[in-house]
Amino acid sequence: MAIAKEAYLNHIARESSDIRRLADFYKQVFGFEEIESPNFGEFKVIWLNLSQAFCLHLIERSPATKLPEGSYSATSPVLDPSHLPRGHHICFSVANFDSLVQTLKDKGIETFQRSVPGRPIRQVFFFDPDGNGLEVASRDE
Repeated sequence: MAIAKEAYLNHIARESSDIRRLADFYKQVFGFEEIESPNFGEFKVIWLNLSQAFCLHLIERSPATKLPEGSYSATSPVLDPSHLPRGHHICFSVANFDSLVQTLKDKGIETFQRSVPGRPIRQVFFFDPDGNGLEVASRDE
């Protein structure tokens, strides 16, 4: 039996060396709204809210961190969106799937598309500016 009852997704945190660039990307592509962020003093944060869904917390990466940005994928050390169906990613669902895919193309973002076998759902995989894997799935019409 689960200890936590009625749990829901509150937020996802992403660390970045350029949180402003990352915030602008999520605002432009998914319509996140920037909300008031606490002042932590030693590092900057930007909090974004996706209405009726969850928040995205962007946290300034420590300058001492030697790791590259992003998680890339589970099977590839390079930014290849065709590896994302089995790699680490966040998935969003949208009603305007074709419009979103066109916007990604217009922005020069490399994508990989496929359909869910046996279901009328289309998927597009791509990376945010820091190399974090993203999926967008079409909503059932």
